[in-house]
Amino acid sequence: MRSDGGTANGKEKAMTGRWLAVMLLAGQVAFGALLGAPAPAVAQGFPKSVSIASGERAGERILRVGLGRSVVVDVAEDVADVLVSEPEIANATVRSRNRIYVVGSKAGQASVVLFGTTGREIASFSVRVEPDTSDLNAIIRKLMPNTDIRADSLNGSVVLTGTAQSTGDAQKAADLAARFLAQSGGSGSQDSSTAVLNMITVGGKDQIQLKVTVAEVDRSVIKQLGVTMSGTLSSGSFGFGIANAASFPVNTGITSQGNLLGGFSSGGSSFSAQLRALQRDGVIRTLAEPTLTAISGENASFIAGGEFPIPVSYDNDKIGVEFKQFGVGLDFTPVVLNEGNVSLRIKTEVSELSDEGAVTTGGITIPAIKVRRAESTVELPSGGTLVMAGLLKESYRQTLSGVPGLMQIPVLGALFKSRDFLRQQTELVVFVTPYVVKPVAQSALARPDSNFAPASDGETIFFNQLNRVFNTAGAPVPGSYQGQVGFIYE
Repeated sequence: MRSDGGTANGKEKAMTGRWLAVMLLAGQVAFGALLGAPAPAVAQGFPKSVSIASGERAGERILRVGLGRSVVVDVAEDVADVLVSEPEIANATVRSRNRIYVVGSKAGQASVVLFGTTGREIASFSVRVEPDTSDLNAIIRKLMPNTDIRADSLNGSVVLTGTAQSTGDAQKAADLAARFLAQSGGSGSQDSSTAVLNMITVGGKDQIQLKVTVAEVDRSVIKQLGVTMSGTLSSGSFGFGIANAASFPVNTGITSQGNLLGGFSSGGSSFSAQLRALQRDGVIRTLAEPTLTAISGENASFIAGGEFPIPVSYDNDKIGVEFKQFGVGLDFTPVVLNEGNVSLRIKTEVSELSDEGAVTTGGITIPAIKVRRAESTVELPSGGTLVMAGLLKESYRQTLSGVPGLMQIPVLGALFKSRDFLRQQTELVVFVTPYVVKPVAQSALARPDSNFAPASDGETIFFNQLNRVFNTAGAPVPGSYQGQVGFIYE
């Protein structure tokens, strides 16, 4: 019995010791709170109530008030009046002899002076009104739970810190902060987008390789058939001429081509006939595939081509020129979004020199530029291909020229007329393919000239070889298979 009683007394003592420890710990926590222990992070440093000692000055304390929020200020002495230096920033109201309310109206800083019943200054302090970002932090945690992004206020702006898994999450947080400032008015006179200081670190930035394919096929058909006649007849002071050449020919580059059938010339009179019979079919294929790699969120540009001079000034017999680029150009800014999607702002251009539209001035011919350009913003998954732009164009032109009256004669009228025909078809398509890539070992890559070796003189002369031919290391050996090949089922 004594042993049981001793055991019971031991348990009671242990329980009593635990309760005392808990009470002491609670007392320490409460005492620490009374001494001014730091508030939780969720509070954002905006207190709900403060106490002002008698004789406290502005340089000794800065009271932070949330925008659109209020703070209760308890004063040791009786307060009769309160003065605010910037009423549009903060508003202070005396509610009782020892209590005033301070409400934040606009982001900024103001001074508050308290006066007693005798008109003497009791205390003064500074008020800093800033946006309360606790709601913004709650929204960020709710929408992006896998990120560690924190929003803090600073002089009416929002500072974003922490880490994000992708550039898309960082951009979403910045957009939320800008919208938050626009609705709360915390940015003041600044633009809400510029009042957001984005200091988010993106862990493991992705790299995007963009492949753009510009494919164009241009097909043209030209036909010319007919007889062109020209002649002049003069006798003394009288004369006239005849010609059935087209005044506005369709095929300007080949109008002078033809075979002379015959003619005569006598004195001041002459006559000639020219047969024009031509058919030309042409196909032009243009293929450009620029490839460029950039970090997510950064801009990259690429151009392969040349520059040609354009006269821009003339001074003291000296011609000033300016160079203009032409060739294959690519400019894009990628942003990796969630789930492997890529947002692209892309501009691609393929240009070449052309005689069509060329200008000749001062004996200098300035060529024109034929341009195929596309600029857009698209969103697509890694490895997916999208047709960003396309063009289908068809032109048809035909002219008939001849001697009036004679060209309408059946059968024989073909000798007095000429026909020009042109048909041109163009199809242009621009493909865009982004890839989210990572660096690899150099041994896994091969250069285009890795296996190139010039041929010897004997190989070039006798075998028409321009370079030596070697077997690639690791290439599959061609083989032949005999017998039954496939699956066997029992």
